[in-house]
Amino acid sequence: MGGPMSVNDDLPWIAPALALIREAVASGLPVLGHCLGGQLMSKALGGTVSRNAVKEIGWGEVTPAKNHDAQHWFGHAGEKFTAFHWHGETFTIPPGAQHLLSSAHCANQAFAIGASLGLQCHIEMTPEMIASWCESGAREIARSGDSPGVQQAAAIKAEIPSRLPVMHAVADGVYARWIENLQR
Repeated sequence: MGGPMSVNDDLPWIAPALALIREAVASGLPVLGHCLGGQLMSKALGGTVSRNAVKEIGWGEVTPAKNHDAQHWFGHAGEKFTAFHWHGETFTIPPGAQHLLSSAHCANQAFAIGASLGLQCHIEMTPEMIASWCESGAREIARSGDSPGVQQAAAIKAEIPSRLPVMHAVADGVYARWIENLQR
């Protein structure tokens, strides 16, 4: 789902995770990655992960690409929605994958390859997760306060009641489509 590490870090679990992702996608098994998971998927499938020009923390609008795959995963092509963000790195779209989402501060927010979906943004958040991340990430928010893509914790939490129901409706559709791929 995510974490403070980078897929480019020299950690013992990264190479096996990349190999597992490659094997799963090659065999047609649907893979779903959020944030760090999407970055792992990109790297495993031939993309790269690097620092994003702007750190994104908090609520931010994403725009589906105008292609069939984006419409399949996210509904009506071009219909924007607000997702949750907490990242300083981004991925490239791996060879053979289809670009699905972008935001004002991060061009690559999602991609699909076959039955698999890699996301940079978060659509799976709960109020408890958001509160926990705001608490544990308070220093990061304070250090990144001058970024146009970073909200303060109070603003993030204040928007939970209005943002989560809409985001969860998007998530319900995405996860339903992903589960359909498991049944094929």
